[in-house]
Amino acid sequence: MASIRQRADKWQARVIRKGYPIVSNTFETYEDATKWARSIEAEIDRGQYSNSTAAEQLTLADALERYAKEVTPQKRGAKEELGLINALRRRKFTQHSLATLTPKMLADFRDERLKTVSNGTVIRNLVVISSVINQARREWGVNINNPCLLVRKPSVPVGRNRLLNSEEETRLLKEMLPTGRRSIWIRPITIFALETAMRRGEILSLRWEHVNLSSQVAYLPMTKNGTSRTVPLSIKAVSTLKELPRSNDGRVFPLNIAAFAAVFRKAANRAGLNDLHFHDLRHTATSRLADKLPNLLELSAVTGHKSIQMLKRYYHPKAEELAKKLG
Repeated sequence: MASIRQRADKWQARVIRKGYPIVSNTFETYEDATKWARSIEAEIDRGQYSNSTAAEQLTLADALERYAKEVTPQKRGAKEELGLINALRRRKFTQHSLATLTPKMLADFRDERLKTVSNGTVIRNLVVISSVINQARREWGVNINNPCLLVRKPSVPVGRNRLLNSEEETRLLKEMLPTGRRSIWIRPITIFALETAMRRGEILSLRWEHVNLSSQVAYLPMTKNGTSRTVPLSIKAVSTLKELPRSNDGRVFPLNIAAFAAVFRKAANRAGLNDLHFHDLRHTATSRLADKLPNLLELSAVTGHKSIQMLKRYYHPKAEELAKKLG
């Protein structure tokens, strides 16, 4: 049954039904309180009632903060996701409760962001928001539909297919010679990447204890895919490693991502390769390895791709070369 009582200058409505938690809400007028109580009772009678109190009290900003504390630290990309969440929490629309969050608010946020950032960045923003709402629904007892499901995501950006040709490689490596104050690590890292098709994070986290030069293999305990992988090393990759000094911390290449990114960008600019990204070396290496390993299963074992579909994004055969194979 419902009870309506006045508290100060407000009216509080309480609905009490056996088998249901007590539900209460406060209104400006007696009529609003009565109307609300009757609607709740009607929903209970029809078996359609669901408690939305938690959704009304929890703002998206608070949900993002809780997600950052409870869920994000368990992810391998925790640092990047935490930065994204902190940026989202500064957005005005995140002050709305989950109950009042609408697809239009998210669509407006999407359109505004697309004016200054790439489609990929906006997609990552929406994915995080959707994950937070799903976490609230499944784990935190918040009864709410996910408005992200009704929001059109920007088109997925076309994958890069920039390859480094031999002339560009020569220019790039020349600008990486350790003269003056230039880093002694940037050139061997680049050569190693072109020989192994390893990701930047995999290379910079490689430790000497996981390298077997006599067997020509490098073991990666954890990769982007969440699994371990053993990478075969070419003769050139092995000789590159043999020439390296040993660092005290056990890492093969003792540079952090930020420092490496800065020196690589400077070297690429000096070589006149302003459009070159380090990840383009993985595309280049994969395409070169494909000539030596035509068996796709063997090729994916080297590169670490989980599916042929993903491997195709990194393998860019030239039509001219395919024509020669056709005869």
